Amino acid sequence: MFSYVDKKIRDQLERSEKLFYLNQQGERVREDYQGTPVISVIGPIPMPVTIAGKETMLEWFPFVRRVELRQVLDIANEVQQGGKEAFRQLIQERMSVNSILRTPDFAQLDEPLVRIHSCCMTGDVFGSMRCECGPQLALAFESIARESGAVVYMSSHEGRGIGLWAKAVTYLLQDDGQDTYQANVSLGLPEDSRDFSDAAVILKYMLKGKSIRLMSNNPLKFEQLIAAGQPVKEPVRHVVGIGKYNERYMTSKKEKGHKI
Repeated sequence: MFSYVDKKIRDQLERSEKLFYLNQQGERVREDYQGTPVISVIGPIPMPVTIAGKETMLEWFPFVRRVELRQVLDIANEVQQGGKEAFRQLIQERMSVNSILRTPDFAQLDEPLVRIHSCCMTGDVFGSMRCECGPQLALAFESIARESGAVVYMSSHEGRGIGLWAKAVTYLLQDDGQDTYQANVSLGLPEDSRDFSDAAVILKYMLKGKSIRLMSNNPLKFEQLIAAGQPVKEPVRHVVGIGKYNERYMTSKKEKGHKI
C-alpha cells in the first residue's frame, strides 16, 4: 500500500508500466481519466507456486477500484503526521484488493479456462469442510496448470459479500437450523451481494474480447460477466469437495439455481 502513498514510487511503477489503469471497457487510460469506475492494476509479478506437487510459474496482477485507492491517497498527509491508526482502519475496512493469477500464455489463448473465485477464509485457508470453496480453488489451479488459464480471486466476496465477521455469525445461525441464505437475511443482509464486474474489466483487458470457459456452477457469475461485456462460451462443471459436513449447504445452493 505504501507504494501508492509515495508519489516517487508510484511514478516509478507507472514509467515501467507495472502500474496502469483501466476503464470499464477494459481499455488502458491515464491516471487522471475522469470516467468511473477505473481499475488500478499492478503487474505482472512473477509468482512461482507449487500446484499438485509440481512447480509452476504464474503471473500475478492485483487490482483495485480507483474510488477506493483515492481514499488512501487522500489521507497520505495524515499518515505522515502520525495518523497511522486511521490509515490502518481504512485499509482493513475499505481497501479490497482483488487478484488475477494467470499462466504466462493466457493472453494468447483462445477460450481459456477461467475460475472467478470468491474469497473464503474458512475454506481456502483454514481448510473448513463446511463449504466446498477450498477444494474448488485447488481444482481451479490444477486445471489452469494443466491446460493454461487464470484464476480471478475476489477478496471482497467473503460470505457472498457480507465479510468474515458477519459470516461467523451466520455459521452459528446455520447450526441453529437456518440455511446459508436465510442466515444472511436474518442479519438484515442480502442473500448474495457479490459484484463480478471488476473481474470482467480485467478479463476484457487481457483477452481483448475473446470468450472464456468459466469454471463455475453458479449462473450468477455467467450472467454478470455477459452483462459486463466479457463473452463466456460455456460454463465448465466445477463440482468437488462435497461431504457430510456441507451436504445441507450444497443442497441450499442447488435450490438457488447452482448447477450441482
